[in-house]
Amino acid sequence: MKRVVLAGALAVISMMGAAHAADMQRPQAMPTKAAPMYMAPVYNWTGMYAGINAGYGWGSSNRTNAFGSTGSFDVDGGVVGGTLGYNWQAGQTVFGLEGDVAWSGIKGSSSAGICAVGSCETRNNWLGTVRGRIGYAFDRVMPFVTGGLAVGDIKATSALGLNESETKAGWTLGGGAEFALTGPWTAKAEYLYVDLGTNTLAGADTKFHTNIVRGGLNYRF
Repeated sequence: MKRVVLAGALAVISMMGAAHAADMQRPQAMPTKAAPMYMAPVYNWTGMYAGINAGYGWGSSNRTNAFGSTGSFDVDGGVVGGTLGYNWQAGQTVFGLEGDVAWSGIKGSSSAGICAVGSCETRNNWLGTVRGRIGYAFDRVMPFVTGGLAVGDIKATSALGLNESETKAGWTLGGGAEFALTGPWTAKAEYLYVDLGTNTLAGADTKFHTNIVRGGLNYRF
């Protein structure tokens, strides 16, 4: 009986050893490298662009002479025009120079004070700016601040029907954000404050300033 048990034990040990040897001889799978992730190229804002813009302006005017004043009265209206500019990118900072000119329908009238016998009107027919821009690029999104020269015409009409117009230089300051779309196209939204100062027109000193909110679509060359 002892011989049978011993023989059985030896047989089990032998089978275990053969199985272990087979595991030792089995080829091990070679480790594989993960496929590299695709990284889209970072957007570069450097270059020239041209585009169109449109929006809305609102602000105030007043007319003053030796006999009194109208006080401040509202002016508002639409604007639409064209844009030309150039950007230089250094790291994430983007420096730019931009110019635009637009037709303007910003106007308003008053029948107060020196205009009580009729109605006085202040109107802006066109408006242009030449501005520097500084932006910070988050790849395809670039917030920016901007400011510089503003030039436009101011037309004033007195209560007696006398009207005069003059081209006036002033200043503008604002900011916004530009977004890269598909291909060479970008879109922007911006705010500008424009002050064209004081003009002596139609027998009174006429002040004009406006706030403009507009959107634009640009093509980069």
